[in-house]
Amino acid sequence: DIQAASNRINNQPLILRFPLVPLNFSLVNDNNTTPVRIYLKYENLQSINSFKLRGACNFLMIQKEKGQINRGVWTASTGNMAAGVACMAKQLNVSCTVVVPDHAPNSKIDAIKRINPDTKIVRIPWAKWWRIIETHQFEDEKQYDWDFGLFVHPVCSPHVRAGNATIGLEIFEDLPEVDTVIVPYGGGALSTGIASAMKALKPECKVYACEVESGAAFKAALDHGSPITIDYKPSFVDGIGSGSVLTEMWPIAKQLLSGSIVCNLEEVASAIKLLVEKNKIIAEGAGGCAVAAALKLASTGVLGKNVVCVISGGGLELDYLIQILEGKVPKPKL
Repeated sequence: DIQAASNRINNQPLILRFPLVPLNFSLVNDNNTTPVRIYLKYENLQSINSFKLRGACNFLMIQKEKGQINRGVWTASTGNMAAGVACMAKQLNVSCTVVVPDHAPNSKIDAIKRINPDTKIVRIPWAKWWRIIETHQFEDEKQYDWDFGLFVHPVCSPHVRAGNATIGLEIFEDLPEVDTVIVPYGGGALSTGIASAMKALKPECKVYACEVESGAAFKAALDHGSPITIDYKPSFVDGIGSGSVLTEMWPIAKQLLSGSIVCNLEEVASAIKLLVEKNKIIAEGAGGCAVAAALKLASTGVLGKNVVCVISGGGLELDYLIQILEGKVPKPKL
């Protein structure tokens, strides 16, 4: 229940509500008219630098009421959900383990340890990590000499999606005339969560996923009519992209989302640079992708007049940021 999730989140001083902020960049058509107004939803300014605290909070508060977290909690994450779960675990005084893929950025790993120094971090190869996301199980868990506890799935849990959906409530409250919301698509929990809220509040509002071409699994599934495996290539846009759409998420995403806007790495890097120059904020690749997608279709009329881009996170490696500000496209650290 989204409203119940909102009530839980509103009672958490760690989770902040930021108003919509216009993108400080004027788009003008050939006839000197403005085709679209772009607004930014700053989830990158949360205490953990991403929206993930919302879903982690809603899930863990529900499980705490059920007495399910006493043995500790764990999650599989590229960094942001790990930080959210670690933060809430510290607040609830339970142990926390996070399993991350081997290409997870050091900046996000450092952030996890800063948020909760007692967090145990396990790095594994990408393919084995993705298997956890697909099966909800870690086949090597018994190799470790501690109890991982309760698994917090970063995508498939309805409680996590309901927490994410509270962003949709806030967008509608701040901008009832919103026509389109553009949301980064990693596993689909953020985009479908927001879309479920918008469907209830303003059914005519379109919610688009945005993806990067190096891992646009949702667009491939839409084109094919069902999930297929694609060649995923890790990039500096580490918060989104995968080799396939999760089977559990496909029917939900297909029903709720209006489509997927795919951007290349150059467009994402350019959008991140624009956000620094015009709005003085730092977005990671996933958040930059939302702005890149809006700019890509701004003059087509597809998006309507009022567009909201969800800046999902701000955990960008410093050397990536330096390269982007120099006009370069960063190479991933493999």
